[in-house]
Amino acid sequence: MAGVTIAIVGARDIAKEFGKKGSASDVTLFNQVAEDHVITCVEPTNFPEKVPPLFVTLGMADRCLLVIDQLSRSIAETIAVADLYDLPTTVVLGPAVGEEEVDRLLKGTRFESGPRSALDFPALRQLLDSWSPRVEAGPVSVPIDHAFPVKGVGAVALGVVRAGTLHAHEKLRLWPTSKLVEIRSIQVHDVEVSEASNGDRVGVALKGVDPDELARGQVLAPEGSLHARASLRGTDLVPCRYHRTPWGEGAQMHLSAGLQVVPVSVGARDAKQTVLTADRAVAFHPEQRAYLLDLSSTTGPRIAARVALQDGPD
Repeated sequence: MAGVTIAIVGARDIAKEFGKKGSASDVTLFNQVAEDHVITCVEPTNFPEKVPPLFVTLGMADRCLLVIDQLSRSIAETIAVADLYDLPTTVVLGPAVGEEEVDRLLKGTRFESGPRSALDFPALRQLLDSWSPRVEAGPVSVPIDHAFPVKGVGAVALGVVRAGTLHAHEKLRLWPTSKLVEIRSIQVHDVEVSEASNGDRVGVALKGVDPDELARGQVLAPEGSLHARASLRGTDLVPCRYHRTPWGEGAQMHLSAGLQVVPVSVGARDAKQTVLTADRAVAFHPEQRAYLLDLSSTTGPRIAARVALQDGPD
């Protein structure tokens, strides 16, 4: 069965209209399982109090519903963040906001001329049913979004197969660590399977790792398929035009890469690139888009820029 993961951002208590509540932490998942199509909706539960859940939600998704049901600081920040993602997005208008207000809010963003819909749940369910997962080339890759111990089983990780095909009993590296683990078993929405492919949301029992060694943002992928570095370069730098705090060499920020959110120190910077030193290794593939977060910002959005990751200086 084909699976698609959808970020629902901008308004709370919308995702629950599209499925049954599943994993819940700082992000909450809602699953709708049909015979030939599975929809997983993700909402950033702890946003706007904390901004990393918004990045995790968007990082997990194939597509996005940006719901505007009021004009507020949090919706402005959501738009600023989502604008720098290349996630296909449909803007959903609540009944309390007018077209002219939304036009002004979205002016200059990639949503200005993008698809829009009314907050009509039957129509939106039909729209979501038509969506498919994004296709990524390369070997198997499974970013971990939740992990926990299961009595009698051991370490279990949850995530979505983002590329390739995951096979039971194969051995993969747990990036960015150097640890090799074995896929003991695979479940797709509580059904045990021998393999899972692009878009499938999986639960995998792992051999060779303790539950407390697993963390969100780690990636199950073959040896040699990713880079793991604490010394990084961010090229193709695109500043967030709404971020108000100047930043440069010496700034302490956070980097969102995939589902990882790690502290970084900013090194040399010019208009096109910056050197970054993370407090631990980051798993990435060259040219992967990542985002610089300014968690200390109190007057504007907490996203500072988008970059493309490269190996940094030794």
